[in-house]
Amino acid sequence: MATGHRFKTAFIPGAGLGIRLRPLTESRPKPLLNLGGRPAITYAMDHLISAGVDRIIVNTHHCPEAYLEEFPNRQWRGRPVLFRHEPVLLDTAGGLKNIEDLLVEDEAILCYNGDIVADFPLEAFLRFHDRIRPEATLALRSSGPQLNVAVDDHGTICDIRNSLGNPGVRRCLFTGIYALETSLLQYIESGKIESIVTVFLDRIRSKPGSIAGIAMDDGNWHDIGSPEAYKILKKQFDTPEN
Repeated sequence: MATGHRFKTAFIPGAGLGIRLRPLTESRPKPLLNLGGRPAITYAMDHLISAGVDRIIVNTHHCPEAYLEEFPNRQWRGRPVLFRHEPVLLDTAGGLKNIEDLLVEDEAILCYNGDIVADFPLEAFLRFHDRIRPEATLALRSSGPQLNVAVDDHGTICDIRNSLGNPGVRRCLFTGIYALETSLLQYIESGKIESIVTVFLDRIRSKPGSIAGIAMDDGNWHDIGSPEAYKILKKQFDTPEN
């Protein structure tokens, strides 16, 4: 059941080149690869809608026309889907800054990588963010292939990818799902090609405690960013029972 949180808008980065998945991504963006007879991105959309999101923004760059072919009415399950094209690929932080004019002041936005398929309870994650109101909250997993997010003894993020030399007290996997206050966008330079991880690290340096994290270990989480992962997940979703 959807909650009464401030997250009415979601952002799905869909502009990447999908280099690791070539040749599958030569003629279509990675989030549009087929899973169970429909684009992978629609599973992210369903997850977001189940948590109360009213509209979804997707940035485009590589093969942008493919998105309009899949979503000719610019909507999914009755929710509007807004596309913002990037002639120059801006990376995750630059892509967020590029949609700033579409956002409402004091609105919090839920970001969800387009190559992720998950079903853990987003409502609990959003309630956690709304309760403590950090600049951003990362959805984490306690186990996984890349435990590169360090969490300190206060439960906040103190390092990512060993960039700051702070091991924290435990290490987690970053799911590619995160909540952020629109106020964080003031720290991103317009038109700059930049990763959101770089922005998070800058904020951790400038204001320790400003980036939070919570382990979301219930349910499932899959990253289809590699050919092997996509093949496994496609086989699972393409079986008759799905």
